[in-house]
Amino acid sequence: MDSTGMIAAAKVANIGGPTTDKDSRDTLAVMRSRFTMAMSAYSNSREDELDDLRFMAGSPDNQWQWPADVLATRGSVQGQTINARPCLTINKLPQHVRQVTNEQRQNRPSGKVIPADDNGDIEVAEIFDGIVRHIEYISDADVAYDTACDNQVTYGEGYIRILTEYCNEDSFDQELKIGRVRNSFSVYMDPTMQDPTGADAQWCFITEDVAKADYARMFPDAAPISSMLAQGVGDQSLSQWLSEDTVRIAEYFYTDHEDATLHLYPGNITAFANTPQDKQLKLMYGGKPLKSRVVDRKKIMWIKTNGYEVIQEREWAGRWIPVVRVVGNEFEVDGQLHVSGLVRNAKDAQRMYNYWVSQEAEMLALAPKAPFIGYGGQFEGYEQQWKTANTTNWPYLEVNPDVTDGAGGSMPLPQRAQPPMASSGLLQAKAGASDDIKSTTGQYDSSLGATSNERSGKAILAREKQGDTGTYHYVDNLARAIRHVTRQLVDIIPKIYDTERVARIVGIDGEVGMVKVNPSQQEPVKKIIDQNGNLVEKIYNPSVGQYDVMVTTGPGYMTKRQEALDAMGNILQTNPQLWQVAGDLFVKNMDWPGAQEMAARFKKIIDPRVLADDDKSPELQQAEKMTQALNAELEQVTGMLKNIGQSMEAQELKVKEFEAEIKAFDAETKRISIVQASMSPEQIQDIIMGTIHGMMTSGDLVMPSGEREPMEPDAPPEMGMEAPPEMGMEAPPEMGQMPEMGQMPEMGQPQ
Repeated sequence: MDSTGMIAAAKVANIGGPTTDKDSRDTLAVMRSRFTMAMSAYSNSREDELDDLRFMAGSPDNQWQWPADVLATRGSVQGQTINARPCLTINKLPQHVRQVTNEQRQNRPSGKVIPADDNGDIEVAEIFDGIVRHIEYISDADVAYDTACDNQVTYGEGYIRILTEYCNEDSFDQELKIGRVRNSFSVYMDPTMQDPTGADAQWCFITEDVAKADYARMFPDAAPISSMLAQGVGDQSLSQWLSEDTVRIAEYFYTDHEDATLHLYPGNITAFANTPQDKQLKLMYGGKPLKSRVVDRKKIMWIKTNGYEVIQEREWAGRWIPVVRVVGNEFEVDGQLHVSGLVRNAKDAQRMYNYWVSQEAEMLALAPKAPFIGYGGQFEGYEQQWKTANTTNWPYLEVNPDVTDGAGGSMPLPQRAQPPMASSGLLQAKAGASDDIKSTTGQYDSSLGATSNERSGKAILAREKQGDTGTYHYVDNLARAIRHVTRQLVDIIPKIYDTERVARIVGIDGEVGMVKVNPSQQEPVKKIIDQNGNLVEKIYNPSVGQYDVMVTTGPGYMTKRQEALDAMGNILQTNPQLWQVAGDLFVKNMDWPGAQEMAARFKKIIDPRVLADDDKSPELQQAEKMTQALNAELEQVTGMLKNIGQSMEAQELKVKEFEAEIKAFDAETKRISIVQASMSPEQIQDIIMGTIHGMMTSGDLVMPSGEREPMEPDAPPEMGMEAPPEMGMEAPPEMGQMPEMGQMPEMGQPQ
């Protein structure tokens, strides 16, 4: 889509080139057309910005603060400087500019990464912060930020860029860098952008003029200058790339758009049409997505060109053009973009101040010197002393007293004439010009450090804050730019750290650490735990989840550390007992050698309860201790009850066993009673004697010492017993089979 007709016009103006590919020719044609449009859009504003820069850099040597026509009338006349009028330069603007830029250096904005969806993790966000600080450290990003801020405040616009470089010459791993753009006039960004940082810009140029003698050495494969000159005849768009001594080389970033169809599958899973993921999802869910829509897919392309051909080309990994704009004051008047800084409105006040200072010097220089005035004849004979009175410390000066007034009276002594004084109107005009500089810059005496009626520290800070309000938009615009830089880094880090590696991170206090990054794992944070349940290490995947950036503005860590040291010193001085709970923190913030070792020793003597990592109140801690004691007592009582229960169960088991034995004894007694009823007394006696003998043989019955068994004297030792002849070996039918002697049931232990 070409709503502006710019692409079509560029294609008509295309003059061809060494590349036969149609897309390359179209890209070059559009590129030249856009560059011409950018130069036209920025031409008027850039002239004013360049004049602001020259005026800011004005000094007594270059006299850039004096208009050329004024210098022509006040300088030498026909080579004679004897009558030249003074052209003094008392440049007061750097003080006002530094008041803003140095405030930014003391309270440097910094980005902070935060999770933006439920897949994001706060620990990964902290790793992002550490990697960003590492990138800023290795890039000297403070130089890039300070340069952009200086240009922004001075003439209205500064730029910061993001680069990628290989870690070292024998590695394919890349790392990100934040680059400084010293010359803001070399950057031409899409003038139709709306975002002050250029986040919505569709294209951008970073130009560099290379000497023709160096062109062939730097780009040996590029087209020779003669070919470019031949092709550029009559073409203004190409002739802008060549000058008499230089060749313009440009880095050209542009956004390439293409339409793509996005499919939605169950589980809120999306995939672009015809991708491997889309084909797999079609097989899983029956070949038809839930919804589809056409989206505009963007990719950022980068080429290096001489305006005639593409020297290098590749795709940029990020979502935005890696050039960030820092703007001061921005106006659009009649479709024309105008940008300015702090210097623009103070130029006339500074010129007037220079003029009145020069006028004052001229008046005092042309005024006659203040001599001694006396009557004729008074100095006669003493001329040498009076001539050298201004260079020699004479102890006294003499005059002739013979000069009379005609009536015989002596004339008064010689007196020095009053020295020339500057006009009061001139002094008022100079003071007014100085006040005009303050009002146009928004900074007054209190902001510049001058004393005023305020005496308390709070009142002085309130007055300074009022002065800072007039220039706060510069710091705020810089904070927006740094936020966009950090957002771009967060977007590119997962794409650059695309292999498993160990990344270096830098803490907010400057301490360096190392973390493992594995982009192939599914979870954002993977914890490695040993067999004892101890945490061994953590592995992070920054590509899981979405993250955003917020920006904070305030003093740097070292400034905060010094402020903390002063505050803690005041507290400990009024409350010395706090050394027992916070002495290690106070010593830790000191910078002298051995402070950290001393802080570690202080920490060892502090109560461990103070060093606990919880934030519980003493009452809650006491309640927890009581709860723990009650739990211990409860466990003890539970153990005792358990033991009692086990003892009762054992007793019940013994009772049941005893009852079973009683039942068995009773049953046996009843059976013997039945048998006894059908037996003669002799048979019963024989059975009892056999039972007793068996019990004695098995050891179940032990006779008391000195007693004998109740046996007949002439009975055999084995107690063999035979049934009477009249009974035989069988019992009566109603008794059943009688047991043998060795099988008689146990009758229990005799009492």
